[in-house]
Amino acid sequence: MKEIFGKRLKSARILAGLSQSQLVERIKGKVSKNAISKYEKMEMMADSTVLLELSRALNVKLDYFFRPFTVEIKNVEFRKKQKLSVKELNSIKQNVTDFVERYIEVEQFLNITSSFVNPVKDIHISTIQDINKAALKVRSEWQLGLNALPNVVDVLEDKNIKLIEVDAPDEFDGFSGWADDKIPIIVINKNYKIERKRLTALHELGHLILNLKDGISTKEKERFCFQFAGAMLIPESTFKNELGNVRSYISVPELVAVKETYGISIQAIMARAKDLKVINESQFISFRKFITQNRTEEGMGNYKGREQTFRFNQLVNRAAAENVISMSKAANLSNMKLSEFRKEFIELK
Repeated sequence: MKEIFGKRLKSARILAGLSQSQLVERIKGKVSKNAISKYEKMEMMADSTVLLELSRALNVKLDYFFRPFTVEIKNVEFRKKQKLSVKELNSIKQNVTDFVERYIEVEQFLNITSSFVNPVKDIHISTIQDINKAALKVRSEWQLGLNALPNVVDVLEDKNIKLIEVDAPDEFDGFSGWADDKIPIIVINKNYKIERKRLTALHELGHLILNLKDGISTKEKERFCFQFAGAMLIPESTFKNELGNVRSYISVPELVAVKETYGISIQAIMARAKDLKVINESQFISFRKFITQNRTEEGMGNYKGREQTFRFNQLVNRAAAENVISMSKAANLSNMKLSEFRKEFIELK
């Protein structure tokens, strides 16, 4: 019990972004920093009074401290700007680990087993042609056709990828990794605009499935994954049907129309045009200068779709409706108070 408690306490503290000293302050000095350290080193066990204080301070339920660890996330590919601190990154990763544990637990209650199959593991990536080939193979294997993808999140969740939205600073783009070496995970920033969410989710899919050569630089790896995301959102043949094979000039209204149809930013469209040699390097540089003053593409159209994760909540509600789990357990899995869960849960009989 001390081992589980110690690990859970450290997990909850990191998730909250607190140092041991800050946690002591938050519980108003009920125990010392030395005691917190001993708890986390599994040398000592907290009594019931301290447990309650820790539960309130860290905003977790008491049973959280004694829930066995079931998930380990490895091979994480972080994408972030330099301003994001190590503490913030660790907090995001711990948040994701906790969520995946609950996700897997509700699947176990419902006796759902899932496995992920990589459709492009045999395609070795070294050129843009390889990227286009891989994107077409994924679309073919997943029966997506060549038209616009209405909802990227739905596509990925349907393929047994755990997709998680986190409330994170702007400096955080996303990350991908594997839980227990077999469950693919993609994490995106829920605060981003919809076009960026779609591109980021598919970029992270690239990190998970693309067979890139050993020793490739981080910059080149990011370039390939970005190209893959663009190829998934608008395949080569579809792109050239929309904008032509070679262009000396592309108007903003054309770009807006493609953006609103395919859910891909104008900047990503023009990068794809360069990669496919629809425009040349000089034209792309001119575009980059033009867009510098409007990186957020304000007034340049918006994709009207919706990109939100729903599967986890659906599974929890299903388990509660079928009496597989109690309402209290459902609330616990949802990280909600029982009263809040009951208010949202409407059962049809």
